[in-house]
Amino acid sequence: MTAVGYRPVRIGLNAHLLSLSRSCRGAGISWYIYNLLLHLPQADQDNEYIAFLGEGEAYFPSLTLRLSRLPTIKPPLRILWEQFIQPLELVKESIDILHSLAFVQPVICPCPSVITIYDLSFFFFPEAFQSLNRIYLSLFTPYSAKRADRVVAISASTKEDIVRYLGVDPGRIDVIYPGVDEAFRPIADRGRLAAFRDKHGLPEKVILFVGTIEPRKNVERLVRAYARLKKEGDLPHKLVIGGAEGWLYAGVFATVEEMGLGADVLFPGYIPRDELPLWYNVADLFVYPSLYEGFGLPPLEAMACGTPAIASNTSSLPEVVGEAGFLVDPYDVEGMAGAMFKVLTDEGLREGMRRRGLERAQGFSWLKMARETVKVYGSIRGDGGDV
Repeated sequence: MTAVGYRPVRIGLNAHLLSLSRSCRGAGISWYIYNLLLHLPQADQDNEYIAFLGEGEAYFPSLTLRLSRLPTIKPPLRILWEQFIQPLELVKESIDILHSLAFVQPVICPCPSVITIYDLSFFFFPEAFQSLNRIYLSLFTPYSAKRADRVVAISASTKEDIVRYLGVDPGRIDVIYPGVDEAFRPIADRGRLAAFRDKHGLPEKVILFVGTIEPRKNVERLVRAYARLKKEGDLPHKLVIGGAEGWLYAGVFATVEEMGLGADVLFPGYIPRDELPLWYNVADLFVYPSLYEGFGLPPLEAMACGTPAIASNTSSLPEVVGEAGFLVDPYDVEGMAGAMFKVLTDEGLREGMRRRGLERAQGFSWLKMARETVKVYGSIRGDGGDV
């Protein structure tokens, strides 16, 4: 309940990386930002939220929106806005707390601040970034992490990386997990699933991967493991690799040809979010052998749909799948193939994974994420957790 004479705290949200486009720009970080903006008004009805955006199509009726005239989809202009225009906007809007939703806050920040760090992929996989983005993140993320009042990490693994590589006091870092949408659930309508298979030319038996096709996602080893599975297991399943082409993707297609799998590996391209639940539901198994993830939403979404999930035993992925999934060494092709064979041929194991996956997915929600973020704002105000 709001006290008499209480002035709402004005919380600014730098959401310039938000994109509502039906492309890979609308995934990952953008999806986290979208859900935070969507759920904050429900999590906190006492204070005011002002979202700074560069995307003209955004629609959040419960927030105050401030759209930039600059096309900040272009990194140089986003950096210009972030470092030089944003501080002036914060003063103009009388912002009490700034939450920078993607790694970096302005060097001149006129108010207490929070930053969210999703991972340190720019540190571990610099080749995946354009030069300007890589240099900007490498220089300004450590600075921002040390200057911010609080740092939000999306997994304990990311927190450990921030402490180890950026030298941030672990007591200033809050781990807040992303959520999973209610749209991700088992679909019992067999007719709907059959129509979806027909639309996309999918067989009855499918192994699914979803993610950007790039070296960090480890898709080449997945293809080699699938080739071993086909050779030694004699299973009818096709492998579907869904996702946009990232950097150095050509090796994946070359591996498919090398293994003689042209008729067995399907590439549907980027999958829109509104179609994802159907893709998970038509799959017998979801495999996510990524080498490094700040969190890794796809295996969580797959489990929420009742699809057994195999994931890497590295970085944050054990936090995501827990005891519900099957963890493998992402560098061990033979072990990956063996795990796929075991899950696909053991009905009891598969049913147990399905049940445990559904239970585990219930522990992650975007509203919970928003409520925990509100507590971070409250800790800055020194009132024990509520702003």
